[in-house]
Amino acid sequence: MKTVKDINFKGKKALIRVDFNVPLDKSFNVTDDNRIRATIPTLKKILEDGGSCILMSHLGRPKEGPEEKYSLRHTLKTTEKLLGGPVQFANDCIGEEAKTKAKNLKPGEVLLLENLRFYKEEEKGDPAFAEKLAALGDIYVNDAFGTAHRAHASTTIVAGYFKDKCAGFVMAAELDNAKKVLETAESPFTAIMGGAKISDKILIIERLLEKVDNLIIGGGMAYTFFKALGGNVGKSLVEEDKLDLAKELILKAKQKGVELHLPIDSVIADKFDAAANTDIANNNAIKEGWMGLDIGPQAQAVFSKVVAGSKTILWNGPMGVFEMEKFSGGTKKIAEAVVQATRKGGFSLIGGGDSAAAVAKFGFSDDVSYVSTGGGALLEYFEGKVLPGVKALE
Repeated sequence: MKTVKDINFKGKKALIRVDFNVPLDKSFNVTDDNRIRATIPTLKKILEDGGSCILMSHLGRPKEGPEEKYSLRHTLKTTEKLLGGPVQFANDCIGEEAKTKAKNLKPGEVLLLENLRFYKEEEKGDPAFAEKLAALGDIYVNDAFGTAHRAHASTTIVAGYFKDKCAGFVMAAELDNAKKVLETAESPFTAIMGGAKISDKILIIERLLEKVDNLIIGGGMAYTFFKALGGNVGKSLVEEDKLDLAKELILKAKQKGVELHLPIDSVIADKFDAAANTDIANNNAIKEGWMGLDIGPQAQAVFSKVVAGSKTILWNGPMGVFEMEKFSGGTKKIAEAVVQATRKGGFSLIGGGDSAAAVAKFGFSDDVSYVSTGGGALLEYFEGKVLPGVKALE
Protein backbone atom coordinates (compact mmCIF):
# COMPACT_ATOMS: atom_id res chain seq x y z
CA MET A 1 0.00 0.00 0.00
CA LYS A 2 1.39 3.40 -1.00
CA THR A 3 1.35 6.37 1.37
CA VAL A 4 1.51 10.11 0.59
CA LYS A 5 5.28 9.84 1.07
CA ASP A 6 5.50 7.74 -2.12
CA ILE A 7 3.73 10.24 -4.40
CA ASN A 8 4.70 13.67 -5.73
CA PHE A 9 1.53 15.79 -5.86
CA LYS A 10 3.01 18.65 -7.94
CA GLY A 11 0.26 20.06 -10.16
CA LYS A 12 -2.20 17.39 -8.95
CA LYS A 13 -5.53 17.71 -7.18
CA ALA A 14 -5.73 15.29 -4.26
CA LEU A 15 -9.23 14.13 -3.33
CA ILE A 16 -8.79 13.34 0.35
CA ARG A 17 -11.20 11.43 2.59
CA VAL A 18 -10.62 12.97 6.01
CA ASP A 19 -12.42 12.31 9.29
CA PHE A 20 -13.84 15.66 10.39
CA ASN A 21 -16.63 13.97 12.36
CA VAL A 22 -15.88 16.13 15.41
CA PRO A 23 -18.05 17.18 18.39
CA LEU A 24 -19.69 20.63 18.27
CA ASP A 25 -21.22 22.70 21.07
CA LYS A 26 -24.62 24.43 20.89
CA SER A 27 -23.05 27.39 19.06
CA PHE A 28 -21.54 24.97 16.48
CA ASN A 29 -17.96 25.45 17.71
CA VAL A 30 -15.60 22.46 17.51
CA THR A 31 -14.99 21.21 21.08
CA ASP A 32 -12.34 18.57 20.26
CA ASP A 33 -10.10 19.23 17.24
CA ASN A 34 -7.97 16.05 17.51
CA ARG A 35 -9.23 14.46 14.28
CA ILE A 36 -8.71 17.63 12.26
CA ARG A 37 -5.29 18.23 13.84
CA ALA A 38 -4.23 14.63 13.06
CA THR A 39 -4.71 15.07 9.31
CA ILE A 40 -2.78 18.38 8.96
CA PRO A 41 0.62 16.71 8.19
CA THR A 42 -0.99 14.88 5.24
CA LEU A 43 -2.43 18.12 3.84
CA LYS A 44 0.85 19.99 4.34
CA LYS A 45 2.85 17.32 2.48
CA ILE A 46 0.50 17.61 -0.53
CA LEU A 47 0.53 21.42 -0.49
CA GLU A 48 4.32 21.58 -0.10
CA ASP A 49 4.67 19.29 -3.14
CA GLY A 50 2.73 21.91 -5.13
CA GLY A 51 -0.57 20.07 -5.13
CA SER A 52 -4.05 21.15 -4.01
CA CYS A 53 -6.41 19.47 -1.53
CA ILE A 54 -10.10 18.66 -1.92
CA LEU A 55 -11.39 17.47 1.45
CA MET A 56 -14.45 15.28 1.92
CA SER A 57 -15.91 13.98 5.18
CA HIS A 58 -19.09 13.16 7.04
CA LEU A 59 -20.29 14.82 10.23
CA GLY A 60 -22.84 13.22 12.54
CA ARG A 61 -25.79 11.17 11.35
CA PRO A 62 -28.12 13.37 9.31
CA LYS A 63 -31.39 11.53 8.63
CA GLU A 64 -33.07 13.35 5.75
CA GLY A 65 -30.66 15.33 3.60
CA PRO A 66 -29.00 18.62 4.59
CA GLU A 67 -29.28 19.81 8.22
CA GLU A 68 -27.59 22.96 9.48
CA LYS A 69 -26.30 21.31 12.65
CA TYR A 70 -24.42 18.75 10.55
CA SER A 71 -22.85 21.21 8.10
CA LEU A 72 -19.08 20.86 7.69
CA ARG A 73 -19.00 24.65 7.36
CA HIS A 74 -18.76 24.61 11.19
CA THR A 75 -15.31 22.99 10.95
CA LEU A 76 -13.89 25.63 8.55
CA LYS A 77 -12.58 28.05 11.19
CA THR A 78 -10.76 25.28 13.10
CA THR A 79 -9.30 23.79 9.90
CA GLU A 80 -8.01 27.20 8.74
CA LYS A 81 -6.47 27.87 12.16
CA LEU A 82 -4.68 24.49 12.31
CA LEU A 83 -3.58 24.63 8.67
CA GLY A 84 -2.49 28.26 8.93
CA GLY A 85 -4.23 29.40 5.76
CA PRO A 86 -7.58 29.91 4.02
CA VAL A 87 -9.89 27.00 3.13
CA GLN A 88 -12.59 27.37 0.48
CA PHE A 89 -16.00 25.76 0.98
CA ALA A 90 -18.46 24.16 -1.43
CA ASN A 91 -22.12 24.03 -0.31
CA ASP A 92 -22.45 20.54 -1.78
CA CYS A 93 -20.10 17.57 -2.22
CA ILE A 94 -21.17 16.92 -5.82
CA GLY A 95 -22.99 19.11 -8.37
CA GLU A 96 -21.99 22.23 -10.31
CA GLU A 97 -20.58 24.34 -7.46
CA ALA A 98 -18.31 21.53 -6.24
CA LYS A 99 -17.20 20.79 -9.83
CA THR A 100 -16.43 24.43 -10.63
CA LYS A 101 -14.57 25.10 -7.37
CA ALA A 102 -12.55 21.89 -7.73
CA LYS A 103 -11.70 22.67 -11.36
CA ASN A 104 -10.52 26.21 -10.50
CA LEU A 105 -8.45 25.10 -7.50
CA LYS A 106 -4.84 26.22 -7.86
CA PRO A 107 -1.72 24.54 -6.41
CA GLY A 108 -1.43 25.33 -2.69
CA GLU A 109 -5.21 25.82 -2.28
CA VAL A 110 -7.65 23.81 -0.18
CA LEU A 111 -11.35 23.14 -0.75
CA LEU A 112 -13.69 21.54 1.80
CA LEU A 113 -16.84 19.86 0.46
CA GLU A 114 -20.17 19.75 2.31
CA ASN A 115 -21.18 16.69 4.37
CA LEU A 116 -21.15 13.48 2.31
CA ARG A 117 -23.94 11.98 4.40
CA PHE A 118 -26.41 14.59 3.16
CA TYR A 119 -26.72 11.94 0.42
CA LYS A 120 -28.04 8.47 1.29
CA GLU A 121 -25.85 7.17 -1.55
CA GLU A 122 -22.74 7.72 0.59
CA GLU A 123 -23.56 5.05 3.18
CA LYS A 124 -25.07 2.77 0.53
CA GLY A 125 -21.72 2.75 -1.30
CA ASP A 126 -23.44 3.89 -4.49
CA PRO A 127 -21.04 3.66 -7.51
CA ALA A 128 -22.64 6.55 -9.45
CA PHE A 129 -22.23 8.85 -6.42
CA ALA A 130 -18.64 7.65 -5.93
CA GLU A 131 -17.91 8.37 -9.60
CA LYS A 132 -19.13 11.97 -9.22
CA LEU A 133 -16.80 12.44 -6.25
CA ALA A 134 -13.90 10.83 -8.15
CA ALA A 135 -14.33 13.29 -11.04
CA LEU A 136 -13.21 16.12 -8.73
CA GLY A 137 -9.59 14.99 -8.22
CA ASP A 138 -6.55 13.35 -9.85
CA ILE A 139 -5.25 11.25 -6.94
CA TYR A 140 -7.26 9.62 -4.13
CA VAL A 141 -5.96 9.79 -0.56
CA ASN A 142 -7.69 8.09 2.35
CA ASP A 143 -6.70 9.52 5.73
CA ALA A 144 -9.89 8.60 7.60
CA PHE A 145 -8.99 5.46 9.55
CA GLY A 146 -12.06 5.97 11.77
CA THR A 147 -14.30 5.10 8.81
CA ALA A 148 -12.09 2.41 7.24
CA HIS A 149 -14.40 -0.36 8.48
CA ARG A 150 -17.30 1.01 6.40
CA ALA A 151 -17.67 0.20 2.69
CA HIS A 152 -19.10 3.65 1.92
CA ALA A 153 -18.83 5.51 -1.39
CA SER A 154 -16.10 7.90 -0.21
CA THR A 155 -14.07 5.40 1.84
CA THR A 156 -13.99 2.39 -0.48
CA ILE A 157 -15.94 2.55 -3.77
CA VAL A 158 -14.37 5.82 -4.95
CA ALA A 159 -10.87 4.26 -4.87
CA GLY A 160 -11.83 2.05 -7.82
CA TYR A 161 -12.00 5.11 -10.10
CA PHE A 162 -8.37 6.10 -9.51
CA LYS A 163 -5.12 4.78 -10.94
CA ASP A 164 -3.15 6.67 -8.26
CA LYS A 165 -4.31 6.17 -4.67
CA CYS A 166 -2.63 6.07 -1.29
CA ALA A 167 -2.99 6.27 2.47
CA GLY A 168 -2.50 9.53 4.35
CA PHE A 169 -0.20 9.78 7.37
CA VAL A 170 -3.05 9.11 9.85
CA MET A 171 -4.14 5.93 8.08
CA ALA A 172 -0.54 4.70 7.79
CA ALA A 173 0.27 5.45 11.46
CA GLU A 174 -2.92 3.75 12.68
CA LEU A 175 -2.06 0.56 10.80
CA ASP A 176 1.60 0.63 11.89
CA ASN A 177 0.71 1.05 15.57
CA ALA A 178 -2.02 -1.59 15.47
CA LYS A 179 0.39 -4.05 13.81
CA LYS A 180 3.01 -3.27 16.46
CA VAL A 181 0.58 -4.41 19.17
CA LEU A 182 -0.76 -7.40 17.23
CA GLU A 183 2.47 -8.73 15.77
CA THR A 184 5.46 -7.59 17.83
CA ALA A 185 4.11 -6.92 21.33
CA GLU A 186 6.72 -7.09 24.09
CA SER A 187 5.82 -9.02 27.23
CA PRO A 188 4.19 -8.44 29.68
CA PHE A 189 1.36 -7.46 27.32
CA THR A 190 -1.73 -6.10 29.09
CA ALA A 191 -5.09 -5.39 27.47
CA ILE A 192 -7.53 -3.17 29.35
CA MET A 193 -11.13 -3.61 28.25
CA GLY A 194 -13.79 -1.27 29.61
CA GLY A 195 -17.11 0.12 28.49
CA ALA A 196 -20.66 -1.01 29.01
CA LYS A 197 -21.16 -4.33 27.26
CA ILE A 198 -19.33 -7.62 26.75
CA SER A 199 -21.32 -8.11 23.55
CA ASP A 200 -19.43 -5.20 21.94
CA LYS A 201 -16.07 -6.74 22.80
CA ILE A 202 -16.53 -10.54 22.55
CA LEU A 203 -14.48 -11.00 19.37
CA ILE A 204 -11.62 -8.78 20.45
CA ILE A 205 -11.46 -10.38 23.92
CA GLU A 206 -11.33 -13.87 22.35
CA ARG A 207 -8.56 -12.80 19.96
CA LEU A 208 -6.58 -11.05 22.70
CA LEU A 209 -6.67 -14.17 24.89
CA GLU A 210 -4.35 -15.70 22.27
CA LYS A 211 -1.83 -12.88 22.70
CA VAL A 212 -1.90 -11.13 26.10
CA ASP A 213 -0.38 -11.93 29.49
CA ASN A 214 -2.96 -9.88 31.40
CA LEU A 215 -6.56 -9.00 30.61
CA ILE A 216 -8.14 -6.30 32.78
CA ILE A 217 -11.92 -5.96 32.70
CA GLY A 218 -13.54 -2.75 33.96
CA GLY A 219 -16.57 -0.61 33.24
CA GLY A 220 -20.16 -1.82 33.06
CA MET A 221 -19.25 -5.15 31.48
CA ALA A 222 -17.55 -6.32 34.72
CA TYR A 223 -20.92 -6.80 36.45
CA THR A 224 -22.01 -9.44 33.96
CA PHE A 225 -18.91 -11.44 35.02
CA PHE A 226 -19.71 -11.03 38.73
CA LYS A 227 -23.33 -12.04 38.27
CA ALA A 228 -22.16 -15.07 36.26
CA LEU A 229 -19.95 -16.01 39.23
CA GLY A 230 -22.96 -15.85 41.56
CA GLY A 231 -22.39 -12.39 43.03
CA ASN A 232 -25.02 -9.82 44.02
CA VAL A 233 -24.56 -6.81 41.75
CA GLY A 234 -27.64 -4.82 42.78
CA LYS A 235 -28.99 -2.64 39.98
CA SER A 236 -25.67 -2.60 38.07
CA LEU A 237 -25.66 -3.03 34.32
CA VAL A 238 -25.89 -6.74 33.43
CA GLU A 239 -26.34 -8.54 30.11
CA GLU A 240 -28.47 -11.45 31.30
CA ASP A 241 -28.08 -13.30 27.99
CA LYS A 242 -24.26 -13.18 28.27
CA LEU A 243 -23.80 -14.87 31.67
CA ASP A 244 -22.73 -18.19 30.13
CA LEU A 245 -20.37 -16.38 27.78
CA ALA A 246 -18.74 -14.60 30.73
CA LYS A 247 -18.12 -18.00 32.40
CA GLU A 248 -16.64 -19.33 29.13
CA LEU A 249 -14.26 -16.37 28.86
CA ILE A 250 -13.09 -16.89 32.46
CA LEU A 251 -12.41 -20.57 31.67
CA LYS A 252 -10.70 -19.75 28.37
CA ALA A 253 -8.38 -17.24 30.08
CA LYS A 254 -7.39 -19.94 32.58
CA GLN A 255 -6.70 -22.46 29.81
CA LYS A 256 -4.54 -19.95 27.92
CA GLY A 257 -2.59 -18.98 31.04
CA VAL A 258 -3.86 -15.39 30.87
CA GLU A 259 -4.23 -13.50 34.15
CA LEU A 260 -7.82 -12.23 34.07
CA HIS A 261 -8.27 -9.27 36.42
CA LEU A 262 -11.81 -8.37 37.47
CA PRO A 263 -12.36 -5.33 39.74
CA ILE A 264 -12.63 -6.39 43.40
CA ASP A 265 -14.75 -3.40 44.38
CA SER A 266 -16.77 -0.51 42.97
CA VAL A 267 -17.83 3.03 43.66
CA ILE A 268 -21.59 2.47 43.87
CA ALA A 269 -24.47 4.95 43.62
CA ASP A 270 -28.17 4.92 44.49
CA LYS A 271 -29.01 6.34 41.04
CA PHE A 272 -27.39 7.17 37.71
CA ASP A 273 -26.82 10.81 38.50
CA ALA A 274 -23.90 13.17 39.10
CA ALA A 275 -25.53 14.14 42.41
CA ALA A 276 -26.22 10.54 43.56
CA ASN A 277 -25.30 9.23 47.01
CA THR A 278 -22.18 7.06 46.77
CA ASP A 279 -20.49 4.27 48.70
CA ILE A 280 -17.80 1.61 48.17
CA ALA A 281 -18.80 -2.05 47.88
CA ASN A 282 -17.32 -5.44 47.09
CA ASN A 283 -18.54 -6.47 43.65
CA ASN A 284 -20.05 -9.69 44.99
CA ALA A 285 -22.16 -7.77 47.48
CA ILE A 286 -23.63 -4.59 46.01
CA LYS A 287 -26.71 -3.40 47.92
CA GLU A 288 -30.16 -3.86 46.42
CA GLY A 289 -31.17 -0.81 44.38
CA TRP A 290 -27.56 0.42 44.11
CA MET A 291 -25.34 0.24 41.02
CA GLY A 292 -21.62 0.21 40.30
CA LEU A 293 -20.50 3.27 38.30
CA ASP A 294 -16.70 3.11 38.69
CA ILE A 295 -14.00 0.71 39.87
CA GLY A 296 -13.25 1.06 43.61
CA PRO A 297 -9.98 1.84 45.44
CA GLN A 298 -8.85 -1.80 45.77
CA ALA A 299 -9.44 -2.46 42.06
CA GLN A 300 -7.64 0.76 41.19
CA ALA A 301 -4.59 -0.32 43.20
CA VAL A 302 -4.44 -3.85 41.70
CA PHE A 303 -5.05 -2.69 38.12
CA SER A 304 -2.52 0.17 38.40
CA LYS A 305 0.20 -2.21 39.58
CA VAL A 306 -0.41 -4.62 36.67
CA VAL A 307 -0.50 -1.78 34.10
CA ALA A 308 2.57 0.05 35.45
CA GLY A 309 4.63 -3.14 35.12
CA SER A 310 3.62 -3.79 31.50
CA LYS A 311 5.74 -3.44 28.37
CA THR A 312 2.81 -3.33 25.89
CA ILE A 313 -0.62 -1.90 26.68
CA LEU A 314 -3.80 -1.79 24.64
CA TRP A 315 -6.61 0.21 26.27
CA ASN A 316 -10.15 0.27 24.94
CA GLY A 317 -13.01 1.53 27.09
CA PRO A 318 -13.24 3.51 30.37
CA MET A 319 -13.43 2.01 33.88
CA GLY A 320 -16.58 3.90 34.81
CA VAL A 321 -18.83 6.84 33.98
CA PHE A 322 -15.79 9.14 33.73
CA GLU A 323 -17.89 12.01 32.33
CA MET A 324 -19.27 12.49 35.89
CA GLU A 325 -16.62 13.73 38.33
CA LYS A 326 -17.67 11.35 41.13
CA PHE A 327 -17.14 8.34 38.89
CA SER A 328 -13.99 9.39 37.01
CA GLY A 329 -11.38 8.30 39.60
CA GLY A 330 -10.91 4.75 38.29
CA THR A 331 -10.40 5.79 34.67
CA LYS A 332 -7.97 8.54 35.73
CA LYS A 333 -5.97 6.11 37.90
CA ILE A 334 -5.61 3.68 34.99
CA ALA A 335 -4.58 6.54 32.68
CA GLU A 336 -1.87 7.52 35.19
CA ALA A 337 -0.59 3.93 35.30
CA VAL A 338 -0.50 3.78 31.47
CA VAL A 339 1.54 7.00 31.44
CA GLN A 340 3.89 5.57 34.07
CA ALA A 341 4.47 2.39 32.02
CA THR A 342 5.06 4.47 28.87
CA ARG A 343 7.63 6.65 30.62
CA LYS A 344 9.48 3.49 31.63
CA GLY A 345 9.81 2.53 27.96
CA GLY A 346 6.56 0.61 27.42
CA PHE A 347 4.39 0.96 24.31
CA SER A 348 0.80 2.13 24.89
CA LEU A 349 -1.97 2.23 22.30
CA ILE A 350 -5.19 3.99 23.31
CA GLY A 351 -8.05 2.54 21.30
CA GLY A 352 -10.07 5.56 20.18
CA GLY A 353 -13.61 6.48 21.24
CA ASP A 354 -14.21 6.96 24.98
CA SER A 355 -10.67 5.91 25.94
CA ALA A 356 -9.23 8.65 23.72
CA ALA A 357 -11.72 11.14 25.19
CA ALA A 358 -10.75 10.13 28.73
CA VAL A 359 -7.01 10.43 28.09
CA ALA A 360 -7.62 13.87 26.54
CA LYS A 361 -9.83 14.94 29.47
CA PHE A 362 -7.08 14.15 31.97
CA GLY A 363 -4.42 15.83 29.82
CA PHE A 364 -2.41 12.69 29.04
CA SER A 365 -2.73 12.49 25.24
CA ASP A 366 0.93 13.42 24.73
CA ASP A 367 2.18 11.06 27.45
CA VAL A 368 1.13 7.79 25.81
CA SER A 369 2.63 6.18 22.71
CA TYR A 370 -0.33 6.49 20.34
CA VAL A 371 -3.97 7.61 20.56
CA SER A 372 -6.09 6.05 17.82
CA THR A 373 -8.61 8.20 15.95
CA GLY A 374 -10.79 5.19 15.14
CA GLY A 375 -12.71 3.29 17.81
CA GLY A 376 -14.83 0.90 15.75
CA ALA A 377 -12.27 0.53 12.95
CA LEU A 378 -9.50 -0.34 15.40
CA LEU A 379 -11.67 -2.93 17.17
CA GLU A 380 -12.54 -4.59 13.88
CA TYR A 381 -8.89 -4.61 12.85
CA PHE A 382 -7.97 -6.31 16.14
CA GLU A 383 -10.81 -8.78 15.62
CA GLY A 384 -9.03 -9.86 12.44
CA LYS A 385 -11.59 -8.41 10.03
CA VAL A 386 -10.60 -6.97 6.65
CA LEU A 387 -11.22 -3.22 6.64
CA PRO A 388 -12.76 -2.28 3.26
CA GLY A 389 -11.23 1.22 3.35
CA VAL A 390 -7.75 -0.29 3.73
CA LYS A 391 -8.28 -3.09 1.18
CA ALA A 392 -9.37 -0.48 -1.41
CA LEU A 393 -5.91 1.16 -1.19
CA GLU A 394 -3.93 -2.05 -1.70
